[in-house]
This record gives sequence, structure tokens and C-alpha cells, in this order.
Amino acid sequence: MIPAAAERATAPGPARHLPGAGRAARLAVRRLGMLALLLAAVFAAIELLPGDAADATSERGESAADTTLRREALGLDRPVAERFWDWISGLPTGDLGTTAHGQPVTSVLSGPFPNTLLLGSLALALSITGALALGSWAALRPGGRVDRAVAVASTAAFALPEFVVSVALLLVFSQWAGWLPAVTLTGPDGAPASWDMLVLPLLALAIPQIGWNSRIVRGALADQADLPHVQAAIIDGLPRRRILIHHMLPGALPAVAVSTATSAGMLVGGAVVVETLFNYPGVGAVLAGAITDRDTPLVAGVVVATGAAISTLLLLADYVRDRILGTTP
Repeated sequence: MIPAAAERATAPGPARHLPGAGRAARLAVRRLGMLALLLAAVFAAIELLPGDAADATSERGESAADTTLRREALGLDRPVAERFWDWISGLPTGDLGTTAHGQPVTSVLSGPFPNTLLLGSLALALSITGALALGSWAALRPGGRVDRAVAVASTAAFALPEFVVSVALLLVFSQWAGWLPAVTLTGPDGAPASWDMLVLPLLALAIPQIGWNSRIVRGALADQADLPHVQAAIIDGLPRRRILIHHMLPGALPAVAVSTATSAGMLVGGAVVVETLFNYPGVGAVLAGAITDRDTPLVAGVVVATGAAISTLLLLADYVRDRILGTTP
């Protein structure tokens, strides 16, 4: 399945006949439409949960009349479609609304979102580096022990959910060895207090994605190895490293770029669990609290922020793929 996916990613298609800017604009509009549908689904899903933000955030001893007044103040007595339209119409101006606790959503996210971007960017960089190294190492030794070992290890790593990896890392490196902290403490600026508090959350996010991307890299390089110019380079006796870097990797890059962009979405999903387990000050913890509070504007704000970051990576991956396919004979 993986070689076929890589072949589809590298196959020439209609995108080659479209101007780059026009295709990018069309993709951007399509993804904005998908984001709007996703936000509508968020409003509908929160509405289906039992209770509402007024009940979930009520203080001890608060009377029913006070809760009703606060429900009206939050606009929860209006239809959900009307509330969604009011919220999304402010989106072009950067207004993400107000939380159930009366704070601007942009203010609540201004601290945690950069922390999540830092963790996600480091995890993505580590995933790409590890996958390229393992996938290339295996592809240069097809059918050998290294190839089989990498295949088994990468499949096992991808099959493990983030919370299992997190618990295993906590047991080994924190509880037994005592090398790394089990929880993340924040400094005065709201960021992790020291670099070693990033290590375990980073590994918990990156290990499954290294497994997934290693399989993609291995499959894409295997497809490239069968091409005539690669076979000619092998017959000419060129060094394996030179064949890999100059003849195989350039053709495999479109599949690797698409896989990397896909990993960005999975990293965001895994961050919710990992940040909660390690007490990391990111949007994962904010999202978990917002769902508990039935705080629809805050949940939607997290979706907008993470969706914008993922869409940017997807557009970048599309650009890399089109650029390489458009210049590859």
C-alpha cells in the first residue's frame, strides 16, 4: 500500500497544467471551506453535549436565577446557528470571541499556542530526520537484516498510541532512571522552565511519526530504485551514498513532503494527550479544559489556530510536490 501511495503522490496529474499561483489559491479556498464546515461541526458537537457553558462554569452556591442570567449574557439562549454566524463573521477581523469566563479567546491562546508550535515543530523536525535516516538506511540494504529490522521497528512504533509511548517513557526515563522530569513546570513567561522538560513530550510525539514516515520513505525510495537512471548508476558503480542523494531522494521528495504534512495533523491530535500527561502548557490542555467547560468559542479558537498551521504546512507540501514534478523530466 505504501509504494502505491508514493507512486500516486509522484505521478503526474492535472496540477502540472495549472499555474502555481492559481492552484495555490484554489487549494487555499477549498481548505478554508473545509475549515468552515469543521467549525460548524464543532458548534453542533458542543451543542449536543449535556449541559452548557453556564452550567459547567457555575460557581458553588450559585442560584438557578444567576445561572439563567449568565446563560443569557453568554448568548446561550439563542439558536446555535445564530451564534455560529455571529462568531464566524468576526473571524476575518481576528476576533475569536469571548470565553465562558469572559476572557478574549485570542488572549487565552496567546501563551499556550506558541508553546504547542514549538513542541510540534521540534517533533516534526525530529520525525523527518529520523524517518529519512531509517528509511534510507533500509532502502540501501533491501531484503537484508537491517531492512527487516527497520520494517518491524517502524511498524511497531506507528502502531503504538501516544499515551502508551508517553507512559513507557515516563517509567523508563523519569521513574526508574530519574534522568528527566515527569512533568513540565512553567517559567514566568509561561514557557517550559528548562529544555529538559521538552524531551519526553517531544519523544512521545515523534516516535510514532518516525515509524509512519520511515515506511513512506522506504517505499518511495524502493520505487525510485527500479527506475532506469538509478539502475544505470548502480551498473556504473557509483557509491551508494551518491546514488541515494543524487538519484533516489529527489524523486522521493514529493511523497515524503505529503507524508510530512499528514504527520502535522496527527501531531496536533497527539499533542492533546501528550500535553495533558506531561502537564505541558500548550493548547492541548486548553482544549481539554474548554471541552469540559462546554466553552464553544474557545474550542473553535483552538481549531482555527491549529487548522491554520496545518493548512500552511499542507500548502507548502503541495508547493514542493508541484515544484519537483514540474521540473522533473
